Amino acid sequence: MLIIIRMGAGGGGRHDRPQSKTEIPMTDTFLSEPVHPALPVMEPRGASRGWDWVTLSLFAGCLGLWGIGLVLPWAGAGLAVLVLALTLHSSLSHEILHDTPVRSAGWGTALGLIQPGMFVPYLRFRAQHLAHHRDARLTDPYDDPESHYLDPEVWAGLARWQQRILTLNNTLLGRMVLGPAIGLWAFYRGDLRAIGRGDFGVLGHWLAHLPGVWLTLWLVGQAGVALWLYLLACYGALSVLRVRTFLEHRAHERASGRSVIIEDRGVLAFLFLNNNYHAVHHMHPQVPWHRLPALYRAQRARFLRVNQHYVYRSYGEIFRRHLLRAKDPVAHPLWRGRSK
Repeated sequence: MLIIIRMGAGGGGRHDRPQSKTEIPMTDTFLSEPVHPALPVMEPRGASRGWDWVTLSLFAGCLGLWGIGLVLPWAGAGLAVLVLALTLHSSLSHEILHDTPVRSAGWGTALGLIQPGMFVPYLRFRAQHLAHHRDARLTDPYDDPESHYLDPEVWAGLARWQQRILTLNNTLLGRMVLGPAIGLWAFYRGDLRAIGRGDFGVLGHWLAHLPGVWLTLWLVGQAGVALWLYLLACYGALSVLRVRTFLEHRAHERASGRSVIIEDRGVLAFLFLNNNYHAVHHMHPQVPWHRLPALYRAQRARFLRVNQHYVYRSYGEIFRRHLLRAKDPVAHPLWRGRSK
C-alpha cells in the first residue's frame, strides 16, 4: 500500500499550470534559498553499502504478516492485521524506492512491483516521490507532487461545497476519513489525463502494475477473504498513512524549514519506519530507517536549527492539537506569483 501522490488538501492530482502571471509559481526569494545544508552521516564501524538485511528481513516478515491476515478465521482480527501489514508494506516500499535495502534500482523494482495494497503502482509512486525530493520545490502546488497546498487562485475559484470538503480534509480526522478517497480520485484523474495526452511512461507504469493486482486478487480469493473486506483494509492502511503525511511539510520561506521532526518512538513510528524524522530523511534520503533515530540523537540541536525548530514531541500531541482543528489553510499562504 503506497502513499497516494498529492493526498493533502490539494486533493491528490497535479494541477495544470494556469496560463497567467503565476505560471512560474514561486518568487525568487521563495525558491532560491539553498536546500538543506549537508550534515555528515556517521557510518558505523563495518557498515556496508550492500544489501540491508535488517530491512529485507522485515520485508519478509511483513509479507508473512499479510498472509496471516488473509487466513485468520475472525474477520475483525484479519482486517486489523491486514491494515497493519499494508501500512508497513507502504513504508517498506518507500525504503525500496530510495535504494536503501538493495542499493540497486533494478532489485528495488523487483521487490516493489507487486503491491498488495493495489491502489497505486509502485513505479508511479517512485517517479513522483523522487520528484518530491527536489527540496527547493517542497510544498509548491504545481511542482511538488506531494504538496498539500493549492494555488490561492485555484482555491478562490472552487465552489463553496468544495472548499468546505477540503477544509475538513485539513483536519487530522478529515484527512484520515476523506483523504484517501480525495487523493485516489485526483490521482487517477491526473494519470488518465496524462495517458490521454499520450504519456506512454505513465501508461507503462500502470501496465506493469496490473500483474501484481491480479496476483493479489487471486491470493485474496484463494484465502476466502471477501473482496469488500480486503478493499476496506487497503483503505484503512491509507487512512493510517495519513497520520504520517498530515503535517510532514509546511509552507516556509526557507526550504530547510519545510520538513518536520516528530520525536516519537512508538507503534506509529515503527509502522512509518522512522519517517517521522522527516527532516533528517530529506537531508539524508539513503540512510536506512533503522539508523535515522541514532543519527538524529547525535546531532539533534543541529537538525532542529536547520529545520527552524519544526518539531512535535509525539503523534499523541498531533492528535490532541489537530484531530478536529486544521493546522494549515488549503491555499498556500506564501504563494507569490511573478510575471513571465
